[in-house]
Amino acid sequence: MKYKIIEEHATDNTKPLNIRKGAKVKLGERSDGVENWPNWIHCCTLDGTSEGWAPIQLIQIEDEYGIALEDYTAKELAVKKDELVEGSIELNGWIWCTKLNEQEEGWLPKEKLNSMSE
Repeated sequence: MKYKIIEEHATDNTKPLNIRKGAKVKLGERSDGVENWPNWIHCCTLDGTSEGWAPIQLIQIEDEYGIALEDYTAKELAVKKDELVEGSIELNGWIWCTKLNEQEEGWLPKEKLNSMSE
């Protein structure tokens, strides 16, 4: 589905979580849904090279550690108002998007997108 950006989105995470299926991660805080983003858990790779929020349904929780149930990256997409993107996967209030003019990919909050008729 194609979307028009209705609010700018920036990210300051220079080392977003990037894990492969079966990878073990250290678990941190869980989102409480206050920002309309329930079911997220903060994860960090064991070597500390990347960190970020992951959808809780993609992590098998084992005490303070978790195992990735599939490949995942927490890379967010920086966009400006009125840019166009195409969304493919929606999880817990966020959509995996690709910029139409640059092919850059990342997650965007659904609330910053307005769906366009094709």
